[in-house]
Amino acid sequence: MKRLLVFVCFLIGVPAFAATPQQKQRARPCQDQEAQRSVWPQGTLLWGTGRTAVEKEMSSVLVSVDLDKVRLRGGTRLKELRIEEGRLVAPSRARNKLVGSVFRGTASDGQRVEVALCAAEPSARNPSMVWYRIELWNKQSAAWENPCVATSRVPSPRALVVQGVWDETGARQEAPGRFTFACENGAIAKCISWGYAPWAKKDGHSLAELHQACTRMARADYCGDGRSHTRQDNPIDMYDDLAVLTQTTEPSRGWQPERASFEAAWTPEGAWCLARTREGQALETILAQCPGRFEPGANDLGDGDRCTVRRKEGLARRALLRNRSYGKDE
Repeated sequence: MKRLLVFVCFLIGVPAFAATPQQKQRARPCQDQEAQRSVWPQGTLLWGTGRTAVEKEMSSVLVSVDLDKVRLRGGTRLKELRIEEGRLVAPSRARNKLVGSVFRGTASDGQRVEVALCAAEPSARNPSMVWYRIELWNKQSAAWENPCVATSRVPSPRALVVQGVWDETGARQEAPGRFTFACENGAIAKCISWGYAPWAKKDGHSLAELHQACTRMARADYCGDGRSHTRQDNPIDMYDDLAVLTQTTEPSRGWQPERASFEAAWTPEGAWCLARTREGQALETILAQCPGRFEPGANDLGDGDRCTVRRKEGLARRALLRNRSYGKDE
């Protein structure tokens, strides 16, 4: 696979959804949206959705969706819906026949929400994968709204269907009968776009754990507890043991390899070792945030990648992914 340079550009946005008594009459879903929406530049998105509470980094208006509680347009219950490699599949139904369906989902605070499927668009790079345009019923405004956070690069974000769910610590869990709508500007979807589709394989090896390690890396979640340590528009370069992505060595308009240095190696549970932090925090700060996880100790990973802090013996899994970044002062 050719080399890929990735820019982490996460924005938190859209007003929080609040629960109020449901209106007797509601507007139809999937109508035209306003061209502009408010956004807040925070740089910490996992799901790519708005928050239920602005002050809570790992809150979301939509963290999971039920696979077996789907109503077609007109109210008919849809049965035997399944997920195949990033797309929704129903027996004897083309993907566009699912448009207009309404799913039942759950927010991070446990509130039930309704999700309308408004469009299905095959990926240009991988036609077997489908991007979906979705809307969430906002009880506060009594309107259907796109729950996905917009950015200047992606002003009308879509969502991918991903098997399993993520909890508030950023950990992925298998959840029979539930899945995730991962919005375009969040780490779950971005890692798939970068090449780490969790349903894919490379040389016979599943990419599921690489995808999860990527979500930790993208958000600089060193402790593996859901806390991010990054910012908007922070450029990074990543490369892995399977060579799905390889290190970028040629300069370009958006990347200067000579300015970058090794930051960390990653597992699905967070950082395996660190040379430094992305935002310039002292390594002692990270050690204090997750006591008992790391210990000082040099580790040479080869190719000039050297760690100064690493996971304690007995806690570490093999590192799957590494990244370089400019760092705060580089």
